This record gives sequence, structure tokens and C-alpha cells, in this order.
Amino acid sequence: MGANGDVPRLGGEQFTCPFCGLPQDRVPTLDHDWVLLEPGVDVLAHLVPAEYRWIVVSDGRVTVYAVCPPDAAQRCRIEHRLACSEQQLPDLWPWLTALRVENGRRAERRAAGEPVPVWAEIELPDAG
Repeated sequence: MGANGDVPRLGGEQFTCPFCGLPQDRVPTLDHDWVLLEPGVDVLAHLVPAEYRWIVVSDGRVTVYAVCPPDAAQRCRIEHRLACSEQQLPDLWPWLTALRVENGRRAERRAAGEPVPVWAEIELPDAG
């Protein structure tokens, strides 16, 4: 944090999200591209799926940090689209989405008095 308690913005400039109207940081990537990050949000990397972790490198650019598992103290930034209230959240864990859908089916079967299959009989997408 900065001297006045604000979380410092590293690199880039601010843009307004066309969906929610809130600011987002436009930050250069190591791939000579740009990414729109949530301003002021710096979270522990292990809380964010690997392909959504953006770490700031020494020159202010960012890169995806897909190391699994990340160091317990590693912090990262996230894209604004993940925090935007006006955009649909991407399917971060396909296996969990499949599990939720299957649990819905299981609940319907149970309510209808049908036999409910055991988990060994149900295939879920890979967790990786």
C-alpha cells in the first residue's frame, strides 16, 4: 500500500468499462498486448485459478502466473471482467459446473422417486 493507504496502481492507464461504467486499469503484458485489470485489487494467487492470475513484473508489465500451486505469499491481480457486475462470470472450474448440473439432476431424480446413481457411475471433466 502507498503512504496514504491506497493500493498503488502499477503501470498502465485507466479506462471506463463499457458494461458497468467503473474504472479498469489498462496494463501492458509481456506478450506486447494489453489487459484490463481490476484497479486496487491485489489478491493471494492461490485464491485465483491459474489461468486468471496476473502478476506484475519489475518493469510494470503483467503476465499470467500459471504455476501450480503458487507460493503461499504470491499475490496477483485479476481482470476487471471477473469482477464486473454487468458481465457473466466465465466457467472458472468446468468440473465444478458439471458437478452442480449433475447435482441438480440427482435432486430431480430423488424428488421423483427414481434411483440416484452413485458418484462412481458419473463422469466429470478433468479438474485440471
